[in-house]
Amino acid sequence: MAQITRQQLLLLSASILPLIHAAALPDPTAVPVKIVPRAPIITPAAIWFNQRERRDIFDDILSGADNVLHSLGSVLGTDLPSYVISGIPQYFQDLPTGDEVLSKLGINDGDLDAKPTEVLNIPPYANWTDQGWNVRFHGNVYKVPEISNDTLDDLGNVFLIDTSVDKLPNQQQKDQVRNLTQAIFIVQQGDVNVTLSLEPALSAGGDGEPGGGNAITPAGGSQNLTLPYETTDLGDFDVFVPIRNTSGGGLLAGNETNNVQRLNVYTNGTLTGNATAYLVPPTGITFISDIDDILRVTKIYDPKEGLLNSFARPFTQWMNMPDIYANWSRTLPNNTHFHYLTTTPEQATRLYMDFIFKTYPGGSFDTRPLNFSDVSATLSIRKFLLTKIFETFPTRKFVLVADTSNSDVMSDYPQLAHDYPNQVQCIFLRNTSATDESDKFPYNTKGFEGLNNRSYMFFKVPDDLTGLDIANGQCLNETILQNVTFGLQDEVLGIHGAGGRLQGSATISFVVAIVAALFMFL
Repeated sequence: MAQITRQQLLLLSASILPLIHAAALPDPTAVPVKIVPRAPIITPAAIWFNQRERRDIFDDILSGADNVLHSLGSVLGTDLPSYVISGIPQYFQDLPTGDEVLSKLGINDGDLDAKPTEVLNIPPYANWTDQGWNVRFHGNVYKVPEISNDTLDDLGNVFLIDTSVDKLPNQQQKDQVRNLTQAIFIVQQGDVNVTLSLEPALSAGGDGEPGGGNAITPAGGSQNLTLPYETTDLGDFDVFVPIRNTSGGGLLAGNETNNVQRLNVYTNGTLTGNATAYLVPPTGITFISDIDDILRVTKIYDPKEGLLNSFARPFTQWMNMPDIYANWSRTLPNNTHFHYLTTTPEQATRLYMDFIFKTYPGGSFDTRPLNFSDVSATLSIRKFLLTKIFETFPTRKFVLVADTSNSDVMSDYPQLAHDYPNQVQCIFLRNTSATDESDKFPYNTKGFEGLNNRSYMFFKVPDDLTGLDIANGQCLNETILQNVTFGLQDEVLGIHGAGGRLQGSATISFVVAIVAALFMFL
C-alpha cells in the first residue's frame, strides 16, 4: 500500500465537507461478481491453488456508499487498509518465504545443512469412502535458521506499533514476539518425501471431558505410510490418502459407527510434526469456527491492539466462550465434530493450535497455505477451504461460527447456506460493531436475504448461545433482537441499512472512522 502522508490527510479533511453536504447518495451499486475459486477435487492428489484476481477494494468494502468511498480513494490515491474489508490483519500479509528469508538474514543454503528438518503437521479430518477412511494430511516442511535474539528483536519490532520488544512489560511477551518471529522466518523445504506413523490417540482438546471433542480412541489403527507426492516449492503438502484398517481390526467403519475417532499422527524423523487426525462419520454435525474475535480476543479492526494481541500478549479467550463449546461437546450427539478455520498463514498458526487445544474441544484445523500470500488471494482461501469440507462431507450438517468483522465471512457463510441449503444447520455471528466501540467499520448483511431468518443469529455475548436445540435446528434465541437490514449496517456509526444509504451524521461518522483508521497507520 502506498504511504499516506499527513499532507494527504489534510487534503482528505478538506474533501470531506463537500461530501457531507452533497445530495443524497444514489442507490446501492450491485455487489461485484464473485470469482469462484476452483472446485477442490477430493482425491489423493497434490493441491495446487488458483489465485483470484484482485478486486476493486472500495467495491469490496461497501455496496452502497460508493460515491463517498470513491471520492476518498481519489484524494488518497491509494486503497484503504486491507483489514477494513477482509478481517485479515495487514501484518499477516506478504510474509517472507524461502529465498527471501535467506536474503533478509544474510545467510545461504549451506548454513542450513546441519539444521534438522521440521514439520508443521496440521490436525486433519478424514471421511469414509468405499475404500475405507480417507485422511487429508496437510502441513509444511521447513528448517529454522540460526537467528540471534538481537536480530529477532529487530525483525519483531516491524510487527509492533508505538513500542518495541525491549519496551514490552514482561519477559513472557518478549519471548512470545521472538518465538512468533522465529516461526515466520523459517525456510520452507521443497521436494521432500513425508512419511508418517499413526496410532490410537488417548486424548485431545480442552473441553473438560476425558479425551475432549466428542471423539473416541479406537482399539487399533497403528500403521506407517508415505505421502504419494513430494512437498511443493514452498514446502506444503495437502493430500487425501486412504489408510488401512490394520490386521486385527481396531478402526470402526464409518458406516457402522456414530463416533468420531482419533488417531495420533507423527511425522517420522522430527519431534515437531505431531497432530491428531479426526475420523468423521458421514452424518452428524460439524462446527466450523473462526478463531480471531470469536474464540479469542484479537481486535484485528484495531491495528495496534491487534498486533499486540497476536504477537506479544498471551492468547486470551473471549469471555466465557469456552463454556459454550464445552457444553456443545458434552450435550450434542457423539457424531459431533469440531473444525477450526483461520486465514492466518501457516507460519503463525502453532500458537493458534496450542491455544485452541488447551481451551476448546479437540478438532481438525485449516490454515492459509503459503501460496495464498496476498490480500486478493487470501480473500478466496476461506471459501475454498469451506467448499472443500462441505464437499468432503455431503451428508453432514454444519454450524458456522464467526464474527461480523470479516467481510469474507459475511459473504461466504450466507452463500454456503444458499448453495447447500440442506447442509447449513445454523450460522452464529458475533456482532463486534455492536459490542466493541473500537470496531469502526460497517458490515454487510445483504447475503442473508432470502434465507430462513431462524437459521442464523447475530449475537453480542456468548450467553446468547445458551439453551438452543442445535441438533433439531433451533438457531435463534428469541430474546436477542436481530434487526438485519440486508444491506450495509453498523450499530456504532448509526448505519442501519435501509437501502444502503449513508446520510447526515452517519456519513460524517463513517468518514471520521476512515480518517482515524488511516492515522493509525502513519
